[in-house]
Amino acid sequence: MMEKTVVVIGTLDTKGPEIAYLRDRLQSFGLDTIVIDSGILGEPLDIVPDIDHAETATYGGTTIEALQAAGSRGKAVRGMRAALKKLTVKLYADGRLDAIVCMGGAEGAVMGAAAMMVLPVGVPKVLVSPIASGYHFFEPLVGTRDMMVVHSVVDILGLNPIACTIFDNVAAAIKGMVGYGHDLPAPEPGKRYVALTMLGNTTTAVMAAKDHLAARGFESVIFHSNGVGGPAMEELAAEGQFTGVIDFTTNEVYDPLVGGIHDGGAHRLEVVGSLGLPQVIVPGCIDFSVWNAGTVPESLKGRPQYDHNPEYVLVRTSRDEMEELGHIFARKLSAATGPVRIVIPTRGLSIPNVPGGPFWDPESDALFRETLLRTVRRDIPVTTHARHVNDPEFGRTVADQFIDMMEESTS
Repeated sequence: MMEKTVVVIGTLDTKGPEIAYLRDRLQSFGLDTIVIDSGILGEPLDIVPDIDHAETATYGGTTIEALQAAGSRGKAVRGMRAALKKLTVKLYADGRLDAIVCMGGAEGAVMGAAAMMVLPVGVPKVLVSPIASGYHFFEPLVGTRDMMVVHSVVDILGLNPIACTIFDNVAAAIKGMVGYGHDLPAPEPGKRYVALTMLGNTTTAVMAAKDHLAARGFESVIFHSNGVGGPAMEELAAEGQFTGVIDFTTNEVYDPLVGGIHDGGAHRLEVVGSLGLPQVIVPGCIDFSVWNAGTVPESLKGRPQYDHNPEYVLVRTSRDEMEELGHIFARKLSAATGPVRIVIPTRGLSIPNVPGGPFWDPESDALFRETLLRTVRRDIPVTTHARHVNDPEFGRTVADQFIDMMEESTS
């Protein structure tokens, strides 16, 4: 049986001894290793890489000398990051990568993480860094992939008992993953997986939809629509994991307009339609943006707010923004090449959007509906239902719409 190969990425001009230690621990477990030098300025310390930084740079269509003369640290890091991504893709395609690990500080971790993000779900990916902590953004370290992120506690400089304990455990974790884990398989023949998006504000309804779908032979895969879940769902849809999508919680379309943290990106709500997959769309939770506690900008502080929990604050969408969202939904969904149905609850789009609640604004919600109905492609069905978005009965109604659409597409 061939041994599994672990790709190890590090800036060897500053982390050479630590990467060498991790490499040796992995090899002591019977794993093969390929060490890649992602350092830019200096030469490796106390280690000989399998792929040195000069060779690595060529995968980005450049040279190490050009990166060293880039003029700024940021430009150099961007160039090396692009090279690492292409090199990682090649190693995986050539069957020379079964797992990947990176240990680094800020720049080293960001470069290594970017390389890991190009790999499919299921390939073991471990990132070790002191910046995996505190108030740092996790998006550069995680993206939309299944990253295992380990806080190194101490900086990665020196082989002391604390560092070595963490490195030993990382090596053991990788050994376990390559020995007992597996790649993400294609859906089994006959299985019908449906992707659904959900937040705490729609959990009850989505749970009801999930059970209703299961009774008709559909298996649900739920994504948390927190700015990462929706895009991750769309990526996996593009990889052929789903027979259709129920985009029940589409708040990630709104947050980019005001800078909220649940930002699904410029192409959210477009990918599934471009794939031609059947989809049912619900404007769940578009009536608020999400903010870390204490970070609501001055421009929004006059709006109704709702303390979702001690860490997150929700801020009500304005009337003008609800109208704008009607245009955005219409434009994005009108471009879909596959079946689309839009299902809208009229008694509230989130938990605080109920009569007497801080987000209750039926006129603004109605403006969204009217704008969408006026501007969406004529052949896309839009139905309204006198239910709250989190009502289990509404969840079952949405599931029925999806089931009906699937039956129509196969009849």
